[in-house]
Amino acid sequence: MSAVFPAWKQGEIDGCKIRPLRFYEDDRGWLAEFFRCDELPKAMHPRMGYVSLTHPGVVRGPHEHVAQTDLFLFFSGAFRLYLWDARPDSPSFGCRFREEFGVARPAAVLIPPGVVHAYRNVGAEDAWIVNCPNRLYAGEGKSEPVDEIRYEDQPDSPFSMD
Repeated sequence: MSAVFPAWKQGEIDGCKIRPLRFYEDDRGWLAEFFRCDELPKAMHPRMGYVSLTHPGVVRGPHEHVAQTDLFLFFSGAFRLYLWDARPDSPSFGCRFREEFGVARPAAVLIPPGVVHAYRNVGAEDAWIVNCPNRLYAGEGKSEPVDEIRYEDQPDSPFSMD
């Protein structure tokens, strides 16, 4: 990819939505709603879901999607989330966002296409994340190219996770 990226400035990313998870607890445990079809445009409704475990210190990303919207659920451990707005036509183009989420600050985070994202387990224990993207991984029957532009192996990547 030959895109020219700006000097990043800290700021909110247009189109990214962060919603604290509200827990409803009783003597059996708890429940938290993370998706309601009446709260998201239909094009962003999840098409699949997966759970992943990340070891302490491990980074996933940075990468972006051309058409996929991710809906990450941070509810376990301690993660530092990084977002970079690499969309030239976005009002927040050039902004970088960095916040911590997990058991101490559970949240659902919606990340639209073109927003580069990564996260690191900054805790001392393995931690879980759930993602419910609006596209099937590799399409129907896993027969299409994966919608992902990866930057983590680029030595001159403009997406620093300091």
